[in-house]
Amino acid sequence: MIKDFDHVVLTTANLEKCLDFYVRVIGMRVERFTSAGKERIALRFGDRKFNVHPPGFDAGLKADKPTPGSLDFCFLADRPIGDVIAHLRACGVQIIAGPDKRQGARFALRSVYMRDPDGNLVEISEPYE
Repeated sequence: MIKDFDHVVLTTANLEKCLDFYVRVIGMRVERFTSAGKERIALRFGDRKFNVHPPGFDAGLKADKPTPGSLDFCFLADRPIGDVIAHLRACGVQIIAGPDKRQGARFALRSVYMRDPDGNLVEISEPYE
């Protein structure tokens, strides 16, 4: 029944800090669009995106208890994990764990962990053999 993954909704307490982190640190790009007559904001990477719900945004159809800081997700890096670590340090981001070996959905991973401005756990990984 399920073929692929399209998007996730990221609830934030501070839109500016959220956009800065995901654009400057993670490398996403901001996309503004209109859906159901409302102006929306998304963070796009490749052919996937995070729709962003800032404070006061009424999405209508949404999770029962959308809460900033409740996500825990993993990105696959487009470069070696050592380069990721150097970039995170240059951006002043605290790495809270790693690099550690983990098992991903498709293969073994070597990962580093940090928190975004809302406290979500962000994992960045490379395939590990």
